[in-house]
Amino acid sequence: MRLEIGGRILEGPGPFLMGVVNVTPDSFSDGGRFLDPGAAVARAERLAAEGADLIDLGGESTRPGAAPVDAAEERRRVVPVIERLRAAGFRLPISVDTCKGEGARAALDAGAAMVNDVLGLADPALARAVAAAGVPVVAMHTRGLPADMAARAVYRDLLAEVAAELRAALRRATDAGIREEQVILDPGIGFAKTPAQSLELLARVGELRALGRPLLVGPSRKRFIGHATGAAVEDRLPGTLAAVTACVLAGVEVLRVHDVAAARQAADLAAALRRAGGAPALG
Repeated sequence: MRLEIGGRILEGPGPFLMGVVNVTPDSFSDGGRFLDPGAAVARAERLAAEGADLIDLGGESTRPGAAPVDAAEERRRVVPVIERLRAAGFRLPISVDTCKGEGARAALDAGAAMVNDVLGLADPALARAVAAAGVPVVAMHTRGLPADMAARAVYRDLLAEVAAELRAALRRATDAGIREEQVILDPGIGFAKTPAQSLELLARVGELRALGRPLLVGPSRKRFIGHATGAAVEDRLPGTLAAVTACVLAGVEVLRVHDVAAARQAADLAAALRRAGGAPALG
């Protein structure tokens, strides 16, 4: 993997950590805690100190059943945080978690350097905004919208269908003028997948390396961990670290996490184990 994001280069097999900052009142694990711009800026600075490689800033909850947020409200939540971070000389690249072209343009104009799209470039305007800015994009797999995606978790061959739909997202990106080398693919753990399907996908995620693009996985605090362990959302850090370890051993380059300090240690140890075991070079 070699990706330039906001003047910084992420190169090699990773693991690279994307720290999560939700500027929302209703995210599943930390809704409302960082809605104030000052709190969000402090959170981003803390995640940077804990070892994040980039920050993912989102102004709309994408948890199952979440109500949509219009572009103006999303912009009102996100843009002031980006502007404050940039004014303060924040050193990490900022990714904006949005599925709207208008939201992507506003965030990129404010200083974001990457777009993380949970709808896999379903909005042509978003793809055009990314292409025009010449920035990297994460295209995630899902089906439908947060309000109805749980009903769409029906597969005959989970891995084959996810892979095919990620290839289609990659084609949407390149058709819009985004360079293939700037696309990261995300299998969408927990999005239009039951907990059992998320576990299967996580167990086989290394097979998606055949797509030829770097992979990002966001396992942090998600429902599949509770399904497997019985842990409540606030008690899912150990399960998250197990998932991070599995991903790194499978060759996933980027992990999107809330608890960066703990994930940094787990990811680094997993990478050391991968090297000690004589695994072939990844990325």
